[in-house]
Amino acid sequence: MSIESTIAEGRANDRIKALQVLRRGIAMSQQLRRGLPVIAAVGLFAAVGRLIVPVLVQLVLDHGVLGDDGYRPGVVWTLSLLALALVLIVATASRLALIRLLTLAESVMLDLRVRAFEHIHRLSLADHSESRRGVLVARVTSDIEAMAVFMQWGAMSWTINPVLIVGTLTVMLFYSWQLTLLVLILHVLLVPFLRWIQQRQIAAHSLVRDRVAETLGHASEAVSGVAVIRAYGYAATVRKRLDRAVDNQYRSQLSAFKWWAVMLPVVDLVSAVALAASVVVGVTWGEEFGIGAGSLVAFVFLVRLLIRPISELGEVFDTTQSALAAWWKVLGVLDTPIEVVEPSTETAVELPPGPLSIEARAVDFAYRAPTLVLRGVDVSIPSGAKVAVVGETGSGKTTFARLLARLADPTAGEILIGGLNLRGVAPQSRRRSIRLVPQDGFLFAATIEDNIRFGRPGATAADAQAAIDELGLRDWLENLPAGINTAVGQRGGRLSVGERQLVALARAQVADPGLLILDEATSAVDPETEEALAAAVARLAQGRTVLSVAHRLSTAERADLVLVFDDGQITEQGTHQQLLSAGGGYAELHHRWVSNTRLTGPVVR
Repeated sequence: MSIESTIAEGRANDRIKALQVLRRGIAMSQQLRRGLPVIAAVGLFAAVGRLIVPVLVQLVLDHGVLGDDGYRPGVVWTLSLLALALVLIVATASRLALIRLLTLAESVMLDLRVRAFEHIHRLSLADHSESRRGVLVARVTSDIEAMAVFMQWGAMSWTINPVLIVGTLTVMLFYSWQLTLLVLILHVLLVPFLRWIQQRQIAAHSLVRDRVAETLGHASEAVSGVAVIRAYGYAATVRKRLDRAVDNQYRSQLSAFKWWAVMLPVVDLVSAVALAASVVVGVTWGEEFGIGAGSLVAFVFLVRLLIRPISELGEVFDTTQSALAAWWKVLGVLDTPIEVVEPSTETAVELPPGPLSIEARAVDFAYRAPTLVLRGVDVSIPSGAKVAVVGETGSGKTTFARLLARLADPTAGEILIGGLNLRGVAPQSRRRSIRLVPQDGFLFAATIEDNIRFGRPGATAADAQAAIDELGLRDWLENLPAGINTAVGQRGGRLSVGERQLVALARAQVADPGLLILDEATSAVDPETEEALAAAVARLAQGRTVLSVAHRLSTAERADLVLVFDDGQITEQGTHQQLLSAGGGYAELHHRWVSNTRLTGPVVR
């Protein structure tokens, strides 16, 4: 695959302009704006320190060695010691400034990573459903790491070397404008070439960032789905997909590096030609230009000094393009609009204490596709009710439950909790009064106690122990190796599905919400664990409104109200007995469930 065809795979909106990225990035980072004087100081100190030596070499030659008075050791020693002192002073100052620059760079990266994480967590459910997990992970990991690599090396190069180039050219003009013009013309010829390279290189690195995100997505699926992969013999298929993603990333990275490989020798060649040309012209026409031996030696030193920063910039050019492409990707995440906008402190309202009522008025919802997932949902649920939401897969029941926790806002219509529009409720009040227990009972890589205490900010160890006792889980807990201090592993992987749900229920108990939302909380568990879960849920439900997305209809049999979803609408609602008597969709669902249960085991009630 050619470089051009690889770059052509990039999207049209990935045509990144370096200055545009820099302006956006600096405007968004207050720390970076405050650090610009420090950056200027670093460049100035470094430039002065490097320019002292050629100037003092010229003075030593013209006034201490080749002057009219011949060799003058006093002048040589004085100028040499002065040079040493100045170099040490400037080196110390530059060192301190560089440390400050590195500290600034790490602070900027920390701030950017935190802002990206916070923004991702504030995005709507629709944004998370559209984006593969690996893509968002790549934005806050590999993309920011690419920027960090640039900050640790490339940022210093771009800080010091432009100032050094300008300073060197200024001093060169003092010695000979003719030779300076010659060197400058030769290097100016590089500008169109570098511009041509830069445009293609940054597009190539933008494609690399996309390929890295794709690889992380496939790798995440391969690791998290290892049990299913091994059980169903999908290893070869998954390996093939992962290999294809890695190969695509390899080819895109190779294509990006080819531009750097083309550019660096050209820059070195032009610099070498400029040095040779200045020596030849200086020796041949030095007297006509008014250049003495000392001045010519100093000028050659300066040309060598000019070559070094130009070469260094050529070396970091590739890292720079990669960082700019990564920065553009991160900015793209930060530019994604927040659809779930929290109310201002002045207008926000607090949910009342105790059980909360639920009311949905003509609620529509759609993910980014035009097809509505929910259509015209109208329902009123009194406070303290125990509600089961049932329906076929894809009927919209889980989406409805998530809207009640305001993981997204309705496309149309409104949801009232406790008589208040959910959009106007203060976020702290909403998180305190409404709790969602997801189907997988997500746990953090910590102990059981830590995960239970996550239920409420400031919860203590005693609160966690009390939640265990209140839900009747003490016997289960004491059978674990380390009791409440048992480490659950990544995503709770050391516990069974049912055990993770028990911990999640205890976490909800600590929160003491007025509205508890259970999303398939008793699905995919064995009958014995379901019995423990059902008992825990029954205790947890006391004194609060509970809405359960039910997979097993035993939950619906115990509910005060059953909502039947079909194709994004509530088609039936009533008690279990009322819906069975009606002989509609719920009766058919229940009949099929009972038939399946008889084949697999007794119904747990």
